[in-house]
Amino acid sequence: MRSTWKKTLPAALAAGALAVAGCGGDDPPGATSKAPGNGVDRAFVAAMIPHHESAIVMAKIAQRRGESQFVEQLADDIVASQSREIATMRREDAALDRAGIEPGTLGVGEHMMGMDDDPRELRSADPFDREFIAMMVPHHEGAIEMAKAELARGADPELKAIARDIVDAQQREIAAMGEHVGGSTSHSGHSG
Repeated sequence: MRSTWKKTLPAALAAGALAVAGCGGDDPPGATSKAPGNGVDRAFVAAMIPHHESAIVMAKIAQRRGESQFVEQLADDIVASQSREIATMRREDAALDRAGIEPGTLGVGEHMMGMDDDPRELRSADPFDREFIAMMVPHHEGAIEMAKAELARGADPELKAIARDIVDAQQREIAAMGEHVGGSTSHSGHSG
């Protein structure tokens, strides 16, 4: 019995050391321990940060030029929520980098990311709201595709939580934009 214990103890210690090493044991005191991430997490961040940044560019133009209260409020929501998500993604990506996790692939083709339009075209769009929504819907659909890839294959809990938030919020916003375009599009007279 004792010889079996001596043989299995080193193996158990080695397995435990590997598990601890993968959990961010180098975090400073007081930092929350991170579960291990993977290359998909890093690919998600690498794709989603510029994606969010382009949505913020569009939304900031909409804050100035929106013709309806709906578009102005949507733009405010996009700027606020996606700026927060960018900050979290940068923090998580830095932690994954420090842990030595190399970027992998997200598995979402560029044509599916919804970034075919140049956000600067909105500066002269007329009518503005309709053009903004026509650009933002496929942009949101692309974000949902990337978020679903993170949910399916990513490992970082905070990034997976952001991915869930993206899916939920952007599906709601797509539905609301569809109702706005399909319903009354009377303009408030606001020219921004």
